[in-house]
Amino acid sequence: MTETDSGEIALLAESMRKAMSTASGAALDRALGELGWAEMLGEMPDVAIPLVFRLLGETGAHAPVLNDVIAHAAGKPLGDKVALPFAGGSWVVWERTDRPGGTVDEDLPLHPASQGGDIPLGAGRRALAWWLIGSGRTMLTLARRHALDRKQFGRPVASFQAIRHRLAETLVALDGAEATLSTADDEFGALLAKAAAGRAALLAAKHCQQTLGGIGFTAEHELQGHIRRVLVLDGLLGSTRELTREAGARIRAEGSAPRLAQL
Repeated sequence: MTETDSGEIALLAESMRKAMSTASGAALDRALGELGWAEMLGEMPDVAIPLVFRLLGETGAHAPVLNDVIAHAAGKPLGDKVALPFAGGSWVVWERTDRPGGTVDEDLPLHPASQGGDIPLGAGRRALAWWLIGSGRTMLTLARRHALDRKQFGRPVASFQAIRHRLAETLVALDGAEATLSTADDEFGALLAKAAAGRAALLAAKHCQQTLGGIGFTAEHELQGHIRRVLVLDGLLGSTRELTREAGARIRAEGSAPRLAQL
């Protein structure tokens, strides 16, 4: 990637971040369309997907662009919706409207659907993994800021070993998930990346809420929105628990684990 390309992507990222800070749902769907999301997905998916989905996690916004990633991977036109497998064997559709959904995160317009057909799970799982990592890093930032600002016994709570260990464990999990995602070049790699990202995001939700203490349990705090979001995103296209079991079953059946990266 040239310096010019890097500069253009940085400008595009800033434009998308601004759009996500002022809009969500159907309005953001339209804004991303105006910013060239469809063209980016078609011409440079390896850049577009990490950029957009990580920013969705970081900003707390949402848009039905998972439909587009799956449609593009399947070679179908963008702009429609597809049935998506959800944890526990159920199916949902991500509508391109703002009609409240039926999950714990009502902001996401996810609604029950009859069982769908085969879809390219790998592309969708990689996209969701970036979203989960973005959400996890934002939760970590919120917890770190609180730990530095909050004082007990005359010193910041960030100086307490228990707090430092929780935040360090969260950071290691998120960095590990991102490293796994960087080598997710096939379906099995995407499965592992989604599982690792889901685990890291759920761990971030747990440790960061403990770090924030009572204020982190209030519905008004920004952390709660991220917690609800990762609980739902983890369930889409296979939960962490389901994907881990699936990976284990495959390894047992084949008698060996595939090499995902040359170290």
